[in-house]
Amino acid sequence: MSSRTPHLLTALTTAAVLTAGPAFAAPAPDPAPGQLAAAAAWDTDRAAAAYAANPAAVTASGSENAGVAPGLAFDGNGATRWSSDFADNAWIRLDLGSTIRVDRVVLDWEAAYGKRYVLEVSKNGTDWTPFYTETDGTGGSVTAHTYPQEVTGRYVRMRGVERATPWGYSLYSFKVYGGEPAPASATRTNLALNHPAYSNLYQHAGNSPAFVTDGGRPADLKADQSRWASDWNADRWVSVDLGARSTIDTVDLYWEAAYAVDYELQVSDDNRTWRTVYRPSAADVAARRANVKSPGEAVGLHDSVRLPQPATGRYVRMLGKERRSFYNPAPATAQFGYSLYEFEVWGTGGSAAAYPALPAEQPGTYRTTFFDDFTTASLDRAKWRVVRTGTEMGPVNGESQAYVDSPDNIRQENGSLVLEAKHCKGCTKAGGGTYDFTSGRIDTNTKFDFTYGRVSARMKLPVGDGFWPAFWLLGSDVDDPTVSWPASGETDIMENIGYGDWTSTALHGPGYSADGNIGARQTYPNGGRADQWHTYAVEWTPTGMRFYVDDRLVQETTRNKLESTRGQWVFDHNQYVILNLALGGAYPAGWNKVTTPYWGLPQSSVDRVAAGGVRAEVDWVRVEQKG
Repeated sequence: MSSRTPHLLTALTTAAVLTAGPAFAAPAPDPAPGQLAAAAAWDTDRAAAAYAANPAAVTASGSENAGVAPGLAFDGNGATRWSSDFADNAWIRLDLGSTIRVDRVVLDWEAAYGKRYVLEVSKNGTDWTPFYTETDGTGGSVTAHTYPQEVTGRYVRMRGVERATPWGYSLYSFKVYGGEPAPASATRTNLALNHPAYSNLYQHAGNSPAFVTDGGRPADLKADQSRWASDWNADRWVSVDLGARSTIDTVDLYWEAAYAVDYELQVSDDNRTWRTVYRPSAADVAARRANVKSPGEAVGLHDSVRLPQPATGRYVRMLGKERRSFYNPAPATAQFGYSLYEFEVWGTGGSAAAYPALPAEQPGTYRTTFFDDFTTASLDRAKWRVVRTGTEMGPVNGESQAYVDSPDNIRQENGSLVLEAKHCKGCTKAGGGTYDFTSGRIDTNTKFDFTYGRVSARMKLPVGDGFWPAFWLLGSDVDDPTVSWPASGETDIMENIGYGDWTSTALHGPGYSADGNIGARQTYPNGGRADQWHTYAVEWTPTGMRFYVDDRLVQETTRNKLESTRGQWVFDHNQYVILNLALGGAYPAGWNKVTTPYWGLPQSSVDRVAAGGVRAEVDWVRVEQKG
């Protein structure tokens, strides 16, 4: 459903004596075997106990003066603050009193903020592991989620690297959230509490699967509290790692309003082969399907599922089969994703569990694995697929052109690839529509799909309002209906919408797509222009993306920062190369505000296309990979 801020649950530090770890509440009363209970009414608002800190639990490298001591960042008062001495390497450290799994940290900066800093965790206060690195901070309130990293420890600190001002680092508040993971148990308990959780896809960083095991849920199963939320697809799952093979008798699912009408509970010993141990009856599914409300009126459900017989396994998951429908408004309906506050697994066994280490940088040196310098008589179709509107793709982004397979639009001349736009009013029919423009688009889909590498091209672009050439990568699973865009991932190495002095780069994925992408604009130095030859490139690695124009770094986005602040990293699988020249559409219109005669494409640009010569030229394309 709608993106909402997660509810504060655990480990909010306050100026009080350190409390004990989280208290385990008893499970719901056991229903009859196989019964599906919708018992939200009796539920209470529960969360793991708060981790509190007295001033002695907070230390720092120093303070500007006694009135801005380190404990004031933990007193629950947003008007007081800690301010460091005036040194780039200043730090502030919190002793939580016991080891917890940290799921996020919130820093509320005063005007003297950190431009570069690192958040770190330690079990002993001596050996530190970084879990969030900021290289271009802008102050304000920063929430750094830890998922999918393993971040457990007793101590948490902010270590400054570079100040944004001549003053020190100044924090109104430093909030740490998390809880103690459930240990192995010979007595019946919630084995999933604060254990690692996973899902195939989720909406954004604030709705990651980590929230289904954090111990928090609202009493009314409606309030805005921490939860996992999938993207809008029926084929979604969320799972919990219990740490060891366990005996499970009950699973409690605390759903937000976007619950599953139909689903399966499954167990696994190896996280690959799954055994279904429960599915709602046909009558239960029919009742849930009939419960259609407006989003504002809808509430969640508590499914307390007592298994017909105890199951054994290390992993437990909810596999969604059908999503709830909502009035949108009545009588029309719509479906969103699945949204789950809490996933409790009751039984015996379990053990400590950890998230696996994230991928590291690849070893080796780069070698060319794909290259085309367009010196042959015609396009090399062993390397490139020609994309046509109405065949390989439909209309997108409100663009005005149809992509066609014609030498008028796609050809090679003078050692370059030419993508040229043409105008002929009402002349082109494609995919059930009539188009006044044609243009060219080619890609390497099914010819050359690859994971990781340095991708570059030398290009010369047309300048004029609404001309939209692009050099980009798209996830190879984009046409899979269980994935689609933006879950497939999209890497925009170069986009230009007709302005002579700048281009843009961007990443699109779940939680950061369309206008909310992670991107940057690049202005050419020294009076350079888009209609001159330039080289555009991206270096795509397991740990991040670095974009370049003429070997000048123009955007760097690390996997760590992306997943900590925005959403899921979906750039760990094949992508393919695309080159195209679009006309008008959403991106140009957002800048030039043109609505007639075409969206984003003014009459002056139409006249230029009609006169001929509006083209994007490509000297060469290269992909280099390590191996």
